[in-house]
Amino acid sequence: MDNRIKTVMLLALLTAVALWIGQLFGPTGFYFALTIVLLMNVGMYFFSDKLALMMYRAQEVTPQQQPVLHRLVQEVAHKAKIPKPRVYIINSATPNAFATGRNPKHGVVAFTTGIMSLLTERELKGVIAHEIAHIKNRDILITTIAASIAGLISYLATMAQWAAIFGSRDQSMGSLAQLLVMSILAPIIALIIRMAVSRAREYYADKRGAEFINDPEALASALEKLEGGVKRRPMQHGPQAGESLFIINPFAGKSFLKILSTHPETSERVKRLRAMRV
Repeated sequence: MDNRIKTVMLLALLTAVALWIGQLFGPTGFYFALTIVLLMNVGMYFFSDKLALMMYRAQEVTPQQQPVLHRLVQEVAHKAKIPKPRVYIINSATPNAFATGRNPKHGVVAFTTGIMSLLTERELKGVIAHEIAHIKNRDILITTIAASIAGLISYLATMAQWAAIFGSRDQSMGSLAQLLVMSILAPIIALIIRMAVSRAREYYADKRGAEFINDPEALASALEKLEGGVKRRPMQHGPQAGESLFIINPFAGKSFLKILSTHPETSERVKRLRAMRV
């Protein structure tokens, strides 16, 4: 199935779960859930990029400060046929990068100081191509929407759990049991769907980025180096909730279950990239 179709289906499913939980509280609950979904997504649409840059203490750099980085970003943006994104640097030894911005016109690419010292220029160009693919595909907006709806589901599930525990005597045991079961299962379902959205977009950005520069090996080699580098020096600041932004999970080694990771296995990503040469 095409990753774009899969993403639309997963986002629709997330929204459906949120509205389903809301309707368990009656018409008022349904409209409350619908309103919150809309308000959260409008807010995240306009402010998600500023929030992400602030969370990881990113600072914008000029072409005079980082001439090579700006040149590579300009080259890849031209190949991708989008405006050149703004360039930011994060003062962190963890080798990593991320993109943000609600659309290509407002695109931003951010790089840690660690990635600048670890990768060759060719590998760095592969990473830039991946991040620009995210911008062109509007992936940041998509994953942000997924995260906000998943957060709403967790909130509604907590409300349902308290309603089940302290429910009115007028409610049937079956109704209370339904609320309790839903309050346990809904956040798990939301998390799994959110992870699926993130993973689908990572594969697609790998493929599109490699196509932009016609060099899948550049990104494959970069991913292998980045995985090892992050394991040696995981990120020490910034919220772990933002891990899906980065090309590699910056908190590697801190996640206790790989199934809950927002990123696919690096080995599988590398395998797919190298298969593109055939």
